[in-house]
Amino acid sequence: MSQTGNNLITLDVWGGVESTVNRIHDRFFDQTIRTGHEQRITDLDLIADLGIRTLRYPVLWERTAPDGLERADWRWADERLERLQELQIRPIIGLLHHGSGPRDTNLLDPKFPERFAAYAGAVARRYPWVTDYTPVNEPLTTARFSALYGHWYPHRADDLSFAKALLAQTRATVLAMEAIRETTPDARLIQTEDVGKVFSTDELAYQAAFENERRWIAFDLLSGRLAPGDVMWQWLEFVGIAREELEWFRAHPCPPSLIGINTYLSSQRFLDHRVDLYPYETSGSNGMQPYVDVLAARVLPDDVVQVSTLLKEVWDRYGLPIAITEVHNGSSIDEQRRWLNEVWIAARQAKSQGIDIRAVTIWALFGSFDWDSLVTIDASHYEPGVFTVENGTPQPTELADMVRELVRHGSYEHPDLLTPGWWQREDRFYEHLSRELAGVHS
Repeated sequence: MSQTGNNLITLDVWGGVESTVNRIHDRFFDQTIRTGHEQRITDLDLIADLGIRTLRYPVLWERTAPDGLERADWRWADERLERLQELQIRPIIGLLHHGSGPRDTNLLDPKFPERFAAYAGAVARRYPWVTDYTPVNEPLTTARFSALYGHWYPHRADDLSFAKALLAQTRATVLAMEAIRETTPDARLIQTEDVGKVFSTDELAYQAAFENERRWIAFDLLSGRLAPGDVMWQWLEFVGIAREELEWFRAHPCPPSLIGINTYLSSQRFLDHRVDLYPYETSGSNGMQPYVDVLAARVLPDDVVQVSTLLKEVWDRYGLPIAITEVHNGSSIDEQRRWLNEVWIAARQAKSQGIDIRAVTIWALFGSFDWDSLVTIDASHYEPGVFTVENGTPQPTELADMVRELVRHGSYEHPDLLTPGWWQREDRFYEHLSRELAGVHS
């Protein structure tokens, strides 16, 4: 809870354990194993000691039922969820986190949605007291990485595969919530996504506009609001999706109970057609024009990339309760604190302006591995979080004190916060670009 003037502003602090299980060809990368959390139930006590009482937590399909529901092994989930109950921590259960399911399926399998929903129903029957679910984390982002860019399994890189992977995950979410609500009628859908904004030069304004519209597509599909005539509806039909597949979502609306926004500096992008100015960047293309896609903070002024802007855009578009469901900055602990502080202040300001924002989630409590390479290689590159596990035993970092203060008092003060984050310093800009860019679009 925080006190600002005479207005009482309440904002919860949630936590999250990085639990990605992504597949690269025939190999699965499991963050729960790599951080050692799989073997340490005492991690949950450390989380409780921070004061966190709501936790995004995995009961993932690939881990629990890799060989089918009839052979599901619930022991790990049973033990962890029982301990969370004892600690009075409310779980938000995740069932698929950047994954493509067990080895015998994938995001392009026509049976994927129904199989996933069967698993979701089994989870609900086993844990009927759980009320909050994120069946599929970031379906748009996962579809992009898996079927548009080819980074993750099934390693496709074409528009139709991307569209199919997106629709498979959103349809799976709808069916999963229907299955869950057969046991728990008041179950809530906490739907997460990265809605980072895209900026560009004048010449690429059309591409930035398309991507800025595309970022809403998962929420629009789930809410049943995507309609004929909408840009993304037309695009989906253009790439080969049958109209009846899109009409299905209008007939089966499943709006989120709460919209979860995952906030990363890397989410804000800048598209530049002047590829020769970026000798160290890999150029890409939309099939019509080559360009580079770079971190916006390395190019644009401070006041362009704002979390507060994203929150207002989400609120104005949907009018639904919001939580920031991931806050992390892949950098030093000091920079992590500065980014968390910026996001926290933005969330408080949004709350004071009438936006119904409920919480800020501290992500990757025990750190993560190889996200600097989008978990496409095993380089053992570890980024600590609130705890570091570099020596095998979780040790609190300076971020732990900040989390405790936010939980207890709603604010945190430290001399390090007086130093601007790297994304606000003059030395962040690419050397070959001036600070002022003409013709920037968003």
